Amino acid sequence: MKTEDFLAQNEELGTALPYSEDTSVLANKVEVAGKIFPNRLACQAMEGCDGTRDGRPDELTKRRYRRFAEGGAGIIWFEATAVMNEGRANPRQLYITEDTLDAFKAEVEDIKETAMKINGYEPKIFMQATHSGRYSKPTGTPDPLIAYNNPIFEGDKPIPSDHIVSDEYLDRVGEALVNGAVLAEKAGFDGVDIKCCHRYLNSELLSAYNREGRYGGSLENRTRLLRESVQGAIQSTGDDFLVSSRLNVYDGFKYPYGFGVPTDGSLDFDPTEPAWLIQQLYNYGVRILNVTMGNPYFNPHVNRPFAMGGYEAPEHPLEGVKRVLCGTAELKKNVPDMKIICSAVSFLGVAAPHVVSAFIKDGGFDFAGFGRTIFAYPDFARDIIGKGEMDKNKCCICCSKCTQIMRAGGTPGCVIRDTDTYLPIFNQYCGAKKQ
Repeated sequence: MKTEDFLAQNEELGTALPYSEDTSVLANKVEVAGKIFPNRLACQAMEGCDGTRDGRPDELTKRRYRRFAEGGAGIIWFEATAVMNEGRANPRQLYITEDTLDAFKAEVEDIKETAMKINGYEPKIFMQATHSGRYSKPTGTPDPLIAYNNPIFEGDKPIPSDHIVSDEYLDRVGEALVNGAVLAEKAGFDGVDIKCCHRYLNSELLSAYNREGRYGGSLENRTRLLRESVQGAIQSTGDDFLVSSRLNVYDGFKYPYGFGVPTDGSLDFDPTEPAWLIQQLYNYGVRILNVTMGNPYFNPHVNRPFAMGGYEAPEHPLEGVKRVLCGTAELKKNVPDMKIICSAVSFLGVAAPHVVSAFIKDGGFDFAGFGRTIFAYPDFARDIIGKGEMDKNKCCICCSKCTQIMRAGGTPGCVIRDTDTYLPIFNQYCGAKKQ
C-alpha cells in the first residue's frame, strides 16, 4: 500500500489509524526484565515447513534465518517448533528434542553471529513451543487432536470423540511445553513462547466453555494449560531466560466458540477475559507478550488482512488492521507494565512504520511485529532504522501466495520478491495457472 492510498482510505473509511512522519522511535533500545533489546522491530514467527523429517533446521530454514538476521530486527520470533511428535503441523515442522538440540544450538549461533557481523548487535530470539492440536498432521495426513468439537469448523461432520484429548493428555502436553522451554534455553534462545494462538491446541482451550473437567468451563480452567505451562517454564529455566506467549486475544467467532467475544452473540472484541489472563501472566513473571487475533486457516482477514486471498473478506483490510492494533492498545492500558508486540501490519505497506510509530509514541504497545513482510522483505528493519522508511518495491503485496504454498503442503516463501527460490515451489504445489 502506498502512503497516499493509506491516508485516503483511512480518511474515507473513518478508521482513524494514527500516522507519524517521524519513525525514529522504532530504532530505540528497550529494556525488558533487565535485558536490552536493540530496537523496537520484530520478525514474527513465520513457519517455513522446511525442516528435516526429524525436526532439524534444513537448508531453506537456515537461509531464511540468515536473511532475517542480516535484516536488523531487534527480535526474531523463531517459528512454531513442536514439543511432541503427534503435535507437528506437517512432516517438516521443526521439532526440538534432545536428539535435535545440537542442530538448534548451531542455528541460534549462526543467527547471532550473522546479525552481529552485519548490524553490530544481536537480536533477542524467542522459540515458539507448540502443539498443533486441531491442525496436527505429523505424517502429511490430517490427524487432529482437539479440545472440543466445533461446528464452525466441522459443520455436520464432527471429528470423532476419540480425537478429543483427555485431561491426562493435556497434563502431558503441559509437561512437554515446559520441557521445550528447558531445551530452548539449552539451545541458546533468549526466551520461549508458550504458543497460544491461531486455534492450535493451547489457543482452542481458551474457548472451551462447554468442555468438562479441569481444562474447560471456567476462565481459570480454560486458561490452565497456558498458565501452568508458563509457570512451569519460569520455574524450570534461569533468571536470564524470558518466558512469553504469542497470545490470541480475540478469535473472531461467536460465543461459545470464540475467545475475547461477548456472550451476547456479537463479534465485537471484549477485552475482559484477555486482560485478566495477561495480568495473571504478568503476575507470574512474564514481561513481554506477542499479541494476535483470528485464525489463519478460517478467518485470515482478522489476523492477516489481505489484498487477495481465498475468499472475499467481509470488511476492508484497514478495518482488520484497526481491530488488531486498537485492541492491542486497549489491552496495554489494562496491563501497562507488560511490554507488548503488535501484529497485522503487513497490509499497511510503506505506511506501516509510520502507523506503528504513532501507536508506540502514544503508549499503545512497545514493539512492532512484521509477519508476511519478512518473507518478502527480510531487511525491512535495516531500511526503517537507517532511512526512516520502507522501500515500496520490496514490500509484501499481501497476495497470499505464501499461504497457498503452505496449505498445499509446500515450503512457503515470497513468490513475488524471492522469485528464483519460491516461484518453482509455488508452481510445483499450486500450479502455474493459479498465479
